[in-house]
Amino acid sequence: MRLLDREQLIEILQAQPVFELIGRVADEQGVECYVVGGFVRDLFLERPSKDIDVVCVGSGIELAKGVAKSLGRGARVSVFKNFGTAQVKKGPVELEFVGARRESYSHDSRKPIVEDGTLEDDQQRRDFTINAMAICLNAARFGELVDPFDGVWDMQDRLIATPLDPDVTFSDDPLRMMRCIRFATQLNFEIEPETFEALERNRERIKIISGERIIDELQKIMSSDSPARGFELLFQCGLLELIFPELYALHGVETMNGRAHKDNFWHTLEVLTNVVKKGGDIWLRWAALLHDIGKPKSKRWDPQLGWTFHNHNYIGEKMVPQIFRRLKLPMDERMKYVQKLVSLHMRPIVIADEEVTDSAVRRLLFEAGDDIDNLMLLCEADITSKNEVRKQRFLDNFRLVREKLVDLEERDRIRNFQPPVSGEEIMERFHLQPCREVGVLKTAVKDAILDGVIPNEHEAALQFVIDKAHKMGLC
Repeated sequence: MRLLDREQLIEILQAQPVFELIGRVADEQGVECYVVGGFVRDLFLERPSKDIDVVCVGSGIELAKGVAKSLGRGARVSVFKNFGTAQVKKGPVELEFVGARRESYSHDSRKPIVEDGTLEDDQQRRDFTINAMAICLNAARFGELVDPFDGVWDMQDRLIATPLDPDVTFSDDPLRMMRCIRFATQLNFEIEPETFEALERNRERIKIISGERIIDELQKIMSSDSPARGFELLFQCGLLELIFPELYALHGVETMNGRAHKDNFWHTLEVLTNVVKKGGDIWLRWAALLHDIGKPKSKRWDPQLGWTFHNHNYIGEKMVPQIFRRLKLPMDERMKYVQKLVSLHMRPIVIADEEVTDSAVRRLLFEAGDDIDNLMLLCEADITSKNEVRKQRFLDNFRLVREKLVDLEERDRIRNFQPPVSGEEIMERFHLQPCREVGVLKTAVKDAILDGVIPNEHEAALQFVIDKAHKMGLC
């Protein structure tokens, strides 16, 4: 971050003429006004910020109307009377206005009782010290920083702390607990110890927050540079068990006859980190987070084999829609993509652990389709063994799998292929109505192509179907 004095703040604000315009209108209306919150924070942290929030000690709506008028043609003002706020837009400029207020809460709701207040009241109601700073826009005090809770020093110390008693802050609005974790993750800040202890004490209060609000914060954590750190903090303060019990259930190591399995929670976070390093988008990150989600339900002790997790990928595949629905994640192609990768994530590993055959690779390419590259990325990220020899063997075999994928795709055109003999052609040739035999023939020709028995060509496929039909007594 950079420490900015008033002269520097004036220079930065004057680079955007809208700030002096707002101050001029506020002076005409006889009200104090300040730019506050994330915009001020990001000035010091040298981060881009599109949101400009303005607080005035008076009517935010009237100030917004005056600013829109001064901005002239093309400026639009939207008033939200119930909330006492207004929004002004002109081209790329987007401004939010609100009157300074004080808030009080009832125990069973995060919706506050709002009253007019002073700037100090408004700063006290904000979630964290780094978001409670304000810069005056009135001409007489233009560029003056008002920082009653030492947000600048908390930024310099890389700390997330609340302006007032953190127990009150989190109990009043429990969503602030999720925001606390999110800011610590996005900014790579530490959570001040007293604030973290308040997270632990107030975690049950998260139950009054809607799923939509929670997933919005989770998505911001997942989109950060180090989402694993966010989930680690959620785990440590006790929130994860309440908002994401399936992920929390991965934690723990059980020992039987001196043999233990790895802690699948920490393994999952390592896989997530590996995917981020490889440039995975948010949905590939979700696939990484959920790839082993079926392990707690599939865990068994086998005296010969030790701990096993047979079919955890298929159990996980069935759990994905349930988790997406409960977390209010989209139930569309994005969910199906995550579900597919969870289902298939063991396939390349099994291939790489054995002989890399053409047949196995063809089937993998057929089932993964256009998602094959992301599946391979996920599987490589899943190799977290501390045994460097074993790890290198898998990575070498994955390289062979990738080479075969390229070769077979060029030669056999398997990705997203449809068998060259359709069900309609089979029914017409053998005078059949839709029936089980048609399905048997379609599956047989598909398997023959995937196993390399015949090429992916119509003539060869048709002859194979005729021969198979003769054996079935259909002609």
